[in-house]
Amino acid sequence: MEEAAELGNYLPLSFKSLKEQEYIEFLWDAFETNYTHGKYQFAFLAFHMLTMSFVYFNIWQIKQTQPEDFEKGLIGFARDEKVLLEATSPFVFSAVNERTILRFLKLIACDNSKIGTYAKLVDDRNDSSHSNGNIFFSTKVALDLKISEILRVVAEIQNHSRPVVERCYRSFLYESRDPEVREYPDDGDQIREVLIHGNYFSRKDISLCLNFDPMELRDESGFGNVQNLCEALQYQYGNTDN
Repeated sequence: MEEAAELGNYLPLSFKSLKEQEYIEFLWDAFETNYTHGKYQFAFLAFHMLTMSFVYFNIWQIKQTQPEDFEKGLIGFARDEKVLLEATSPFVFSAVNERTILRFLKLIACDNSKIGTYAKLVDDRNDSSHSNGNIFFSTKVALDLKISEILRVVAEIQNHSRPVVERCYRSFLYESRDPEVREYPDDGDQIREVLIHGNYFSRKDISLCLNFDPMELRDESGFGNVQNLCEALQYQYGNTDN
């Protein structure tokens, strides 16, 4: 149970709507309740859904930060192209077959062999959710081993997402460097609402931002304000454990 909680560090700190937040909270409650009562197969299903939500949030960041790459990734999605392009929430991606949506991870340099490994988790979910007479996760040990495997995959995907997160943060700093024209004059408000809330950032995403070197923007006007934003992020979120 304690190891499973690590997945929370990869999920957003805030959501665009209360409905999205309630959904994630519901999945955590379903996981914890079934795990505590020894219903490990159902606990796995809830954990898998949380993991796929993580994948959707990562794909959403690609869509928002690298829209041209996202559109290129739509090749082969003819039936779902319009839905994906017009998506207003990461959860819209659930309309696409889970195995298929994983192909978007090629945009963050996940090769076919890695995506094949990730797809195996989808197969495990399919096997577990059908009335086939089998209980694949009948013991705590079996589920804990699967959770460890899933968390390794999640950490790997997060590592591949690093360029996207860094690009997003760099754009945020550049576009927020003038307090007179940005959404919120206060640095903390701008970070919380525009960077974190607006991009579904997780603790792991913020950790990457904390390591960003603002000197990359030293030649831009308003560089002093860029430094202030970086310091505000460090002050507000630098002590989080992740």
